[in-house]
Amino acid sequence: MALPGENTKFYETPNHPYQGERIAEESDLLSRYGLKNKEELWRAQSELRDYRREARRLLGQTGTASGEEFVSRLKRIGILSSEESLDDVLSLEVTDVLERRLQTVVYREGLANTVGQARQFVNHGHVTVDGSRVTEPSYTVPVDEEDALAFDETSDLTDELHPARAGAQE
Repeated sequence: MALPGENTKFYETPNHPYQGERIAEESDLLSRYGLKNKEELWRAQSELRDYRREARRLLGQTGTASGEEFVSRLKRIGILSSEESLDDVLSLEVTDVLERRLQTVVYREGLANTVGQARQFVNHGHVTVDGSRVTEPSYTVPVDEEDALAFDETSDLTDELHPARAGAQE
């Protein structure tokens, strides 16, 4: 048991540590999304597991509570699209959670050449979200803040001709 004030693990490790197929799949996701280690992947899997658990609990309830707040929260952070419902939470994949990370969104928006470079830009404080500098690559970007991604005005990367900028090599 953790002492008060100490952090506890926010993820669950796999039950069977040595499964070749799972390890290969995890390695593919690590390279595709530029994750630092498997702990980040396991954290995303645990987050998805919590979403599914909550959806099952809400689907099993009878009465007036239909989980509208839960679904609207998932829509706000971009896990669900606007036409999806509570039933669709059960069919989500871990890639749906990983796609909402700041690191991935910066890469998809074209601010970086690779997901690894996007992670570096975020860690070094070159990226702002809605005017605020965010240095956590795992920050979940809400849909309404997705268009507000930019380079920090004090960053050298604001120059279009900077060699590290996406498209500057052309």
